Amino acid sequence: MKDAKELKEALSYRKKSVYEAAPKEITEAAYRYSEGYAAFLDAAKTEREAVAESIRLAKEKGFRPYTLGMELKAGEKYYYNNRDKSLYLFTVGSEPIERGIRICAAHIDSPRIDLKQCPLYEEGGMSFFKTHYYGGIRKYQWVATPLALHGVVVKKDGTRIDISVGEDDRDPVFYINDLLPHLGHEADKKPLGEAIQGEKLNVLVGSRPYDPEFDGDSIKLNTLYLLHEKYGITEEDFLSAELCVVPAFKARDIGFDRSLIGAYGHDDRVCAYPSLTALFDTEAPASTLMCVLADKEETGSEGNTGMKSAIFPDLIAEIARALGGDPAVVRANSKCLSADVSAAFDPNFSDAFEKRNTPLLSAGVVLTKYTGSRGKSSTNDASAEYIGWLRRVMAQSGVIWQAGELGKVDGGGGGTVAKFIAGHNIETVDLGVPVISMHAPFEVVSKVDVYEAYRAFVAFCNA
Repeated sequence: MKDAKELKEALSYRKKSVYEAAPKEITEAAYRYSEGYAAFLDAAKTEREAVAESIRLAKEKGFRPYTLGMELKAGEKYYYNNRDKSLYLFTVGSEPIERGIRICAAHIDSPRIDLKQCPLYEEGGMSFFKTHYYGGIRKYQWVATPLALHGVVVKKDGTRIDISVGEDDRDPVFYINDLLPHLGHEADKKPLGEAIQGEKLNVLVGSRPYDPEFDGDSIKLNTLYLLHEKYGITEEDFLSAELCVVPAFKARDIGFDRSLIGAYGHDDRVCAYPSLTALFDTEAPASTLMCVLADKEETGSEGNTGMKSAIFPDLIAEIARALGGDPAVVRANSKCLSADVSAAFDPNFSDAFEKRNTPLLSAGVVLTKYTGSRGKSSTNDASAEYIGWLRRVMAQSGVIWQAGELGKVDGGGGGTVAKFIAGHNIETVDLGVPVISMHAPFEVVSKVDVYEAYRAFVAFCNA
């Protein structure tokens, strides 16, 4: 008989911590890598800022702008900026394009609070912005916390004004009022999801009147005066603005051991940054590589900057034609990692998870065969053949990974961009980083998981 311990080791599967499974130098590299990631998070709190920062980094690596119909050459690096809100970067490989493209696709929008088009008003000795939240937020998490204002205002003459207030230590911050506990007894009786209503997410922006003797919304007038003095805008200019409120926090290490990163926007910049840097660090690839940084995932991937936009298949078609290939053949032979986060098991809320199939923090990057909700509704369910191929790729590179699902079967669920990419006849599976407190204003990830995501994307690019 074989030794039972050896047999169990040979036949059984269990998730292993990166600290247990990886050599010490991997852990040390992960901590160094996280410094660049934290800087990216602080520079890229909106999709527009993520595009701008990614282009800045890409130019440093020799990428240049691409326009539709442009001639392409093997070894050259390009980026396509889609309306400053989504970005496609690609490196032309040495193999024939009909061998397919290796695609890493992440999204760079995150849940937040947007300003309405007529936002500014005065009431009760204060001026406020009216808002409309974006994506799946838990509204009670956004009150009584420091907030920053980011975005653009485009005037009637086409002048674009970029705004970012609340990030510099000398800046003011903004605030959404909450009800004091002494008067909150009735609110306490409401379900958590109903205690704060969307129309109460009004952002406090001032309390000083322009002229105390003027009886006509003088506090609002002072806010308009200050905005006009600094940015040259009027109240009408809010009609053509994209302004949003995000947490004013910076990325910080969490824990005595500094093993975790707390920040706004891990979902999904924690996959966007490793995808981007994996592309940068893959020199002279055999396959043509593409990194997609998409917008609008949190609201259904709609619009001309979301993953449903025709620009994605159009780009593949243009690349295929420029390199003498058939776009249909290129898509059929392409492979994609839909780089999106998963929910890490949280022992404080263990009843929401099925632990055997939930990713664990610090156990590596998460491969999710299917997402969706309940009966696999609205999901891409990746093929066993593709997952088998990917397992082999990661094993050959020593990547530490784990399988996972998003909570209990009947607990809810969610989707990613995977189903839209797979709909173009491209092999696609979700691969990303487990997150604690996903969609909160301050989320948490493990540094070693972020680095294993990067290593997985590098392995994929070189496969």
